[in-house]
Amino acid sequence: MDGALEPAPVLDEIIKLAERAGAPVRMTPKIDQLSRTDAAQGVIARGDPLPLAVDDELLADPNAFVLALDGVTDPRNLGAIFRTAEGAGATGVLLPRRRSVHVTPAVTKAAAGAVEHLPIALVSGIPALLERAGRAGVWAVGLDERGPGDLFSLELATEPVVLVLGGEGRGLSRLARERCDVLVRIPMLGRVSSLNVATAAGLAAYEVARRRHSSAT
Repeated sequence: MDGALEPAPVLDEIIKLAERAGAPVRMTPKIDQLSRTDAAQGVIARGDPLPLAVDDELLADPNAFVLALDGVTDPRNLGAIFRTAEGAGATGVLLPRRRSVHVTPAVTKAAAGAVEHLPIALVSGIPALLERAGRAGVWAVGLDERGPGDLFSLELATEPVVLVLGGEGRGLSRLARERCDVLVRIPMLGRVSSLNVATAAGLAAYEVARRRHSSAT
């Protein structure tokens, strides 16, 4: 905690919770450097590294609802996607080991706690992952502005599914696009042709969640 902060009930509550959990509390004037974010909020927590999930186990889940991100590089986008995916009931997120942002302090802050609850796995590449998904009986649905299908007409509901989203600017890579079973677009009613990847992920994830909920009731 920042020793220069004014007293506040929320800080007292944080200290009480930390003491109850057996976590030591230390005041420091160097919180900006320690936080490694552009907007430190006065309190940081140090913890063990997040355990990584196993991608094959995520695909083997009979209720698999996974997001595969093909080259997302903006930490705020990734954090927002984590937050939305967890809220929509996704069973995991798959990230490529290269050419992608991973879990950083900025990502964790934007995710607002979702990284603590959402299984995250690193894979060698999204195209190879999609090939394995097909063998595991998981449908790969790619979001592409040129896709022939409409997201809101997607009939997949109870089937195991992996939603595939491309990186900022370039979208899905050619190989990832070719290995998707279905390509769908988000209808754009205005003059712009596409949405931010985090917004697109939110719409797609909640469309899957809506259809699954409807089929279960």
